[in-house]
Amino acid sequence: MLLTVTLSLLEGFLGTIKLFALTLLFSLPLGLFICFGSMSKVSVVRLPIRFLIWVIRGTPLMLQLLIIYYGPGIFMGINIWGSSTDGRFIAALVAFVINYACYFSEIYRGGIQSIPYGQYEAGMVLGLTKRQIFNKIILLQLIKRIVPPISNEIITLVKDTSLARVIAVYEIIWNGQAFIKSSGIIWPLFYTGAFYLAFSGLLTWLFGYIEKKLGYFK
Repeated sequence: MLLTVTLSLLEGFLGTIKLFALTLLFSLPLGLFICFGSMSKVSVVRLPIRFLIWVIRGTPLMLQLLIIYYGPGIFMGINIWGSSTDGRFIAALVAFVINYACYFSEIYRGGIQSIPYGQYEAGMVLGLTKRQIFNKIILLQLIKRIVPPISNEIITLVKDTSLARVIAVYEIIWNGQAFIKSSGIIWPLFYTGAFYLAFSGLLTWLFGYIEKKLGYFK
C-alpha cells in the first residue's frame, strides 16, 4: 500500500511542479510589464492596471479560478477551455499567472521606488547613460531588495497550487484525497505534507543562499 500511495503522490506532485514552474515562467516577466504600466505617467494606462491589481489582490485566488474557468461558458456561452484535463490545467495556469504577476508587479514597484533618486543623479554626473546606471548601479541593489518578498511569494505558490483542485486539476492533494474514497484511509493526506515540506525547504535553502551571495550590498 505504501508503494502504491507513494507512486500516486509522485504522479500528483509532478502536476504540482508543472503548474508551479509554468506559473513562475510566465508571471515573473509579466509582473515586470504590469509594474511598468502601473508606474506609467499616462493615466489611461496606469489607472486600469492599478484597478486590475486592486481586484486581483483583494479577491481570493479560488474565486479567480472559478470565474476564469466557468465564466466564459456562463457569460459568452462558449466553453473555451473544454472539458479535458489539459483545458482545465490551462485555465488554472491562466488564473495563477494573472494572480502572481499582479503580486510580483507590486514587489518590483516597491523595489524600484526604494532606490534613492540621488543614485541616478550620481550616475549622470559620472557621465553614465541611463542603461549603464541601471545595469551597474541599480540592478543588483534592486535584486537584493526584492529577493526576500519574491521568495515568500514563490514559497506561497507551492502551497497555493493545491487550489487548482477546485476545477478538477490533478495535483498531489487530489491524488492523496482519492484514497479516502477508494480505500477509506486518510494518512496519504498527511504524507503529502512531506512533499510540500521537502520542496519548500529546498526553496528556502536556495533563496537563503542567493540572499547570502547578495549580502555584499550593506
